[in-house]
Amino acid sequence: MKILVTGGCGFIGSNFIRHILKKYPDYEIVNIDALTYAGNPKNLRDIKKDIRYHFVHGRIEDERLVAPIISGLGNADYIVNFAAETHVDRSIRNSSPFLATNVLGTHALLEAVRIVPVKKFIHISTDEVYGALGSKGKFMEKAMLAPNSPYSASKASADLLIHAYYETYRLPVVIVRPSNNYGYYQFPEKFIPLMITNLLLDKPVPVYGKGENVRDWCFVGDTCAAIDNVMHNGQAGEVYNAGGNCEVKNIELAKNILKIMGKSERHIKFVKDRPGHDYRYALDNSKIKRELKWRPSVKIEEGLEMTIKWYKDNERWWKPLKKRLSAESMGFWS
Repeated sequence: MKILVTGGCGFIGSNFIRHILKKYPDYEIVNIDALTYAGNPKNLRDIKKDIRYHFVHGRIEDERLVAPIISGLGNADYIVNFAAETHVDRSIRNSSPFLATNVLGTHALLEAVRIVPVKKFIHISTDEVYGALGSKGKFMEKAMLAPNSPYSASKASADLLIHAYYETYRLPVVIVRPSNNYGYYQFPEKFIPLMITNLLLDKPVPVYGKGENVRDWCFVGDTCAAIDNVMHNGQAGEVYNAGGNCEVKNIELAKNILKIMGKSERHIKFVKDRPGHDYRYALDNSKIKRELKWRPSVKIEEGLEMTIKWYKDNERWWKPLKKRLSAESMGFWS
């Protein structure tokens, strides 16, 4: 099997590539990545000499680049699109890169698949396209899209494009909507690695507002398994939620990490809330569980322990990234 992965030097993408090469010895992967601030080739340093892995530096918006790569693979069997700008705070500061990659980039990939057909095109979306929930209920795949940030609006736009290309051209597209991920190789501006790396440097842990916002957390290894399952068994034209079945208030998550790392709650620093901050996300996994027999396997306590240990053992990976964030004057992200 031949897979074209886009954005494979990012967080989930790099974990997915490692997952596939470990599980399927006869698979070949080509990874296209623009190597923007969160696309780090060091995320895949352990497999860079694997003859089954090939890297191409480029942007998915470049239609002249993507189609020849697909055909050069002897027609790729699958495309898995992780390429995206993902940080909500950055989208609030400047939404242009989010429209370029998340919308125009997805459009370029869809056009490439019209030229060079593949068995299946898997697009990685997000639970944030649904918008905010109240204190009860969960989002199912048929829920209305109601994004509330430039980031989530760009991802929702891509989802709608994909749906339109299925209905119009019958392209074999599938959308996966994961909940919040955490785990190894996550860029340290995101909430969990930000907390861990700040605490390792004995810095404060920033928490928006009063920390009452609720997120559904999924360990990245479980998400990779879900995407693998959808790639092989998912039905064209469908959407699959892949939630972690783990809802936690931000303040409780912060306290859990402090406890595991042996730090006091004096490290918590409440900061001004984010504009348009969604209160709660929660995904209904009934469909993917029923049709594809997938469910998350890593409990949050175990996942946090493993993630904290990884960041402790890999300071040489994340310390230069923290310095870059500080140089960018990204405030408490550094």
